[in-house]
Amino acid sequence: MSTPPLASGPEGPGALRPLLDTVLDALHDGTRARGGPLPAGGPGQVAARLREAVADVLPEDGDPGALRALVTALAAGAADPAHSLCAAHLHCPPLAVATAADLAASALNPSLDSWDQGPAASALEALVTQALARLAGTADALVTSGGTESNQLALLLARERHGAGLRLVTGANAHHSLARAAWLLGLPDPVIVPAPGGTLDPAALDEALTHVPGPHLVAATAGTTDAGLIDPLPDIAARCAAHGARLHIDAAYGGGLLFSDRHRPALAGLDAAHTLTLDLHKLGWQPVPAGVLAVRDTADLTALGQRADYLNADDDTDAGLPDLLGRSLHTTRRPDVLKIAATLTTLGRRGVGALVDRVLDLAQELAALVKDHPAFELHDTPTLSTVLFRPTGAPDEAVAALRRALLTEGRAVLGRARLDGRLWLKATLLNPRTRTGDLAALLTLVQDALVEGTTPR
Repeated sequence: MSTPPLASGPEGPGALRPLLDTVLDALHDGTRARGGPLPAGGPGQVAARLREAVADVLPEDGDPGALRALVTALAAGAADPAHSLCAAHLHCPPLAVATAADLAASALNPSLDSWDQGPAASALEALVTQALARLAGTADALVTSGGTESNQLALLLARERHGAGLRLVTGANAHHSLARAAWLLGLPDPVIVPAPGGTLDPAALDEALTHVPGPHLVAATAGTTDAGLIDPLPDIAARCAAHGARLHIDAAYGGGLLFSDRHRPALAGLDAAHTLTLDLHKLGWQPVPAGVLAVRDTADLTALGQRADYLNADDDTDAGLPDLLGRSLHTTRRPDVLKIAATLTTLGRRGVGALVDRVLDLAQELAALVKDHPAFELHDTPTLSTVLFRPTGAPDEAVAALRRALLTEGRAVLGRARLDGRLWLKATLLNPRTRTGDLAALLTLVQDALVEGTTPR
């Protein structure tokens, strides 16, 4: 049996070219077979179709046509974030340039746990993290797998600075990963501050900081998952300063506004954060994963330092080989920085900012359509690219069933959010190629499903 070709090395490009044609053709065929934003039939039928297409994932003998079959089946059964009617989650359609760069990263397969496994990749990561740190007004930044890891790292750095008695104080609107990080790190139960209207209440925060023993880590949010709201950051920062509390801002969603001249002022107060979560696989249009944790004080990062003689021996470090173990909780680590660098250098800050402006404009357009439509109720004017709406007068059970009907039939992908004691449909607009007509079509689909009684055909 001959040795299968490798993706890198002198023969790599030649081996990849025909396979790329296969993959691209399979993506086209699978997308055409799906015919919409989501495969129809619900979980049972989707799983059955996949099992039929992929009969045995570990056969005794291999199948040369397996790649095409697998990619076709996966594309046919995918939720397509590039479809204008797929707007449920913070799940962006990746840019072609970022995806192409990600292919190169996979082919070269460097690992960023020691310099000799990724010499140029480690230098590139340093350039990109420095640029992102400057954009955020911080001193340094680390590449992470996303907001969950960034938030966990932020709590870890705070614990190492202030001790195991550190008390997390956060709003009821905060991302679930913060409370889970406190649990994982053995910290006391978080103090949950009310968030009336979806944003943290500064007066209630002040009360908590006054009466709950510290030290405190306050976690604010710039871009909530449910509604895309931004906490009153300047007021929160002032309360933290008055009480000597450390401040972390989870801007996994809203941090993308840093690229936009028009919308960056909405992030006033961000520069007060000791640590800051950003996610470029949201308002950055990167393939997953592409997270960032920015830090104000580089001394905090000493807590991540580790020694392993085979990776960062003292004499190697003294001789000038960079020590990469203190840049992540991971050991083996792929160069996700390449796709980020390809995007930033190809589009520039203004180019990325224009994409941010576009999707926020789309949210305003959809909100206006909802507001003018007699069959729907708008929750509020959107802050970012999330629009919450519901059929006028419909009970929560009907709203939930309507959403599931659209999903099961593969007609549209909408999220759900519970605010003000009611269940809302959630449209998260991250596709800059969406047009006003697509937004109107989305509302028509929702209205039709409601008229049909929310029963799948």
